[in-house]
Amino acid sequence: MAAKGAAVVAINKSRDAAVQHNINQSGQGQIKLIWMLAGTLFMAAALPLTAAILPDERIDALFHYYNGGGITVQGPALQASKQIGNHTSLSAKYYVDAISSASIDVVTSASRYTEKREEYSVGTTYLRDKSTLSLNYSNSKENDFVANSANFNISQDMFGDLTTLYMGYSKGWDAIYKTVNTNAGFDRDPSFEKEADRQKFRLGASQIISKNLVTNLNYELITDSGYLNNPYRTVRFSDGSTLSEVYPNTRSSHAIALSANYYLPHRAALHGSYRFYGDTWGVSANTLDIGYTHTYRDNWIVGSHYRHYRQNRANFYQDFFDPFAPQNYMARDKELSSYNSQTIGLNISYNVIPQGWRMFDKGTLNFSIDHMRYQYDDFSDLRNPTPSPYGFSANIVQVYMSVWY
Repeated sequence: MAAKGAAVVAINKSRDAAVQHNINQSGQGQIKLIWMLAGTLFMAAALPLTAAILPDERIDALFHYYNGGGITVQGPALQASKQIGNHTSLSAKYYVDAISSASIDVVTSASRYTEKREEYSVGTTYLRDKSTLSLNYSNSKENDFVANSANFNISQDMFGDLTTLYMGYSKGWDAIYKTVNTNAGFDRDPSFEKEADRQKFRLGASQIISKNLVTNLNYELITDSGYLNNPYRTVRFSDGSTLSEVYPNTRSSHAIALSANYYLPHRAALHGSYRFYGDTWGVSANTLDIGYTHTYRDNWIVGSHYRHYRQNRANFYQDFFDPFAPQNYMARDKELSSYNSQTIGLNISYNVIPQGWRMFDKGTLNFSIDHMRYQYDDFSDLRNPTPSPYGFSANIVQVYMSVWY
């Protein structure tokens, strides 16, 4: 139990690394990736990786800022959890994204836009002996996309709390709209409304190998059906003509991830993870993440990490299509192309009330920054007179405060 308690900080960082690539292949592409990157603090539905205990009674307040690739995303977030008796915990979350975009997709095929996304989430966790059950529901809305999801997770400790097995299921149902420019501004097109359904099945295990080493193995299967592409994006033909993208209406993907956390004698930890992803559209990807966490005196925690991501393109992706050889499915979404990304990050946490104060047991101020670089192999920057492979860099900044009570 002591080893698991000491493992929390580094384990959470490995969990964040895996979560950040779970939706790289989504229909909304880069914007959804930004939401996930900016919101890793609030992944209430993540699978449990620690012993069978209830979540802490805690309040988190966050401000996040993303800038890169012509897109700016910023906004606040708030989450709170509260224990009810000895067996139940309740949680709630509110999250806001204010998005301003003039990305390469927008610049080359549409006009700059601004929008706001709001997300609400509620959840509960029930603890019984060595078993933990959690249920979470979330809803997010913007002017052309409404997403709902329900998540169920169960975990079981065994073998003297050295092993934790867990599984989970998520169900998502989305409504996709299209906005048009009218005299009153941008409104939904009444003739366009699509739906998409998503299911996720998760299995995993956490194993304490020694007092210093904890390992995790996770598997996830995702099935998507319905309208899976972006209503605004077009494909381009070599003769200069364009046509709306056409995607299959089903997609299945699977991912397996292995991570390890090793705790050093000088109050520090190393963590690393590898993740493989593959789907029925022909996309496969590999993610490698390594990091180091160090405590300084009694109140400081400093961490850094490096992540490398590489994927190949989907079967029906092309930068330019042959107008004389059309295909049943065609895509020019850069998130379905061949590309690689590298991320380097730094995070700092300071305990501002280590001895507690009145009703608060502890409080931390936290800061993190990630710098990312993307390079696309077969997606051209059409803004150049001679199209060349596209690349961009981005920064994500998070500032947040957490208090335990």
